[in-house]
Amino acid sequence: MGHLFGTNGVRGTINKDLSVEMVLNISRAACTILGPGRVVVSRDSRRGGMMFLNAAVSGILSTGCHTIDIGPAPTPTLQFMVPRLNAAAGIMITASHNPGEFNGIKVMGANGIEVSRQVELQIEGCYFNREFKICTWDKVGKNQRYETALREYIAGIKRHVNEGEIHKAQLVVVVDSANSVGALATPELMRDLGCKVISLNSQLDGAFPGRPPEPTAQNLSELSETVKAVNADIGIAHDGDADRATFVDENGAVLWGDQSFAIIASRVLRRRLNSTLVTPISSGRLIEDVAKDAGAKIEWTVVGSVVVSHKLEELRADLGGEENGGVFYPPHQSVRDGPMTAAQIVEVMAVERKTLSQLVAELPTYFSNKTKVQVPSEKKSKILDILLQLTEDQNRITLDGVKLVFDEGWVLMRPSGTEPLWRCFAEGKTQAEAKRLVKLGADFIHQAIDLA
Repeated sequence: MGHLFGTNGVRGTINKDLSVEMVLNISRAACTILGPGRVVVSRDSRRGGMMFLNAAVSGILSTGCHTIDIGPAPTPTLQFMVPRLNAAAGIMITASHNPGEFNGIKVMGANGIEVSRQVELQIEGCYFNREFKICTWDKVGKNQRYETALREYIAGIKRHVNEGEIHKAQLVVVVDSANSVGALATPELMRDLGCKVISLNSQLDGAFPGRPPEPTAQNLSELSETVKAVNADIGIAHDGDADRATFVDENGAVLWGDQSFAIIASRVLRRRLNSTLVTPISSGRLIEDVAKDAGAKIEWTVVGSVVVSHKLEELRADLGGEENGGVFYPPHQSVRDGPMTAAQIVEVMAVERKTLSQLVAELPTYFSNKTKVQVPSEKKSKILDILLQLTEDQNRITLDGVKLVFDEGWVLMRPSGTEPLWRCFAEGKTQAEAKRLVKLGADFIHQAIDLA
């Protein structure tokens, strides 16, 4: 039996690795396991979004479950609505930050969080064995539209920040929505909070003409230039489904995901004695420093937002985050939420009357670097065992991939859950050190490929 789910949902090239039949049957399998009940559905701006959404709706209705279509929306909007509409599940058609030729499907449970690894296995079992619950003619589900999800979601975020102070600050904000669904939430949210908003790449277009959907520093040069040109206070960039936010300071410098996460973490963790932070093994020393300063403890997890969300719920923890700019704020919801993260950063700037570069300057300085190594699909699974042999005499953590820890920094090597490659993250006290460590990791991976 094969695997469908990667690190976050099922993804594939449109009409090649991901077909209409697959989406139809994944939806049937998901509702067979999670139903009966109502299922909230949505999509991002990708090509094939409508095609796959219609296939998902057909699959859902055939099991006797009902669908509530909230229209195109960020993934966190769908997640916010699932429990509020008393739904049994949510299905989002998105491939998040993947390139334009990809689409995919994320399955949420009744709490709005992506289903656990155990439930994914049940859905896969049902899918591969074709054990769908197909209802009789008189029990076919009904589809309804729900028009106010985005408004309710934006109102939900505003309840968690100091609106008055943000209004007073009169910040100028540039929002780069990557031609996708972040454009339906963040510009309006920022305007509601009293900011002056300038929008980039706000027309929904699955060809992603503005920039690729992943908000990496090299993809955000236009945002950096715009922030400087209009004298804005901050730039906010989303990925394809807006569950993450990356920030640009007033000088056009792009923040690492660790830095924005640390700015939020240092404030949130101080609010309660002995608070708990949940973060994957790919996070760096900066987060350890911030947690220690706030007297908080860290719970490490394997990489994957699904794991962080479930651990947050299990521990009733105070905050979660990832080095890629995903921040999980449980008082709002225990999932990555780009617009919520944007509101929190803007709030810190407004309340403390500091520029974003000042907030970054207050953080301990580490430098990070990352790269990826293409791996032939047939070798991808063999590499870990070889890496474990190659590094057995080193100080390492093997919770997820291999993380080598040195006095001057660390490097993490792990397989991508969504693409045929291995990723390498490194961190050092200088940029040169981070580069050296990332090269060390990549060399190890290349060595392992040769031996595989």
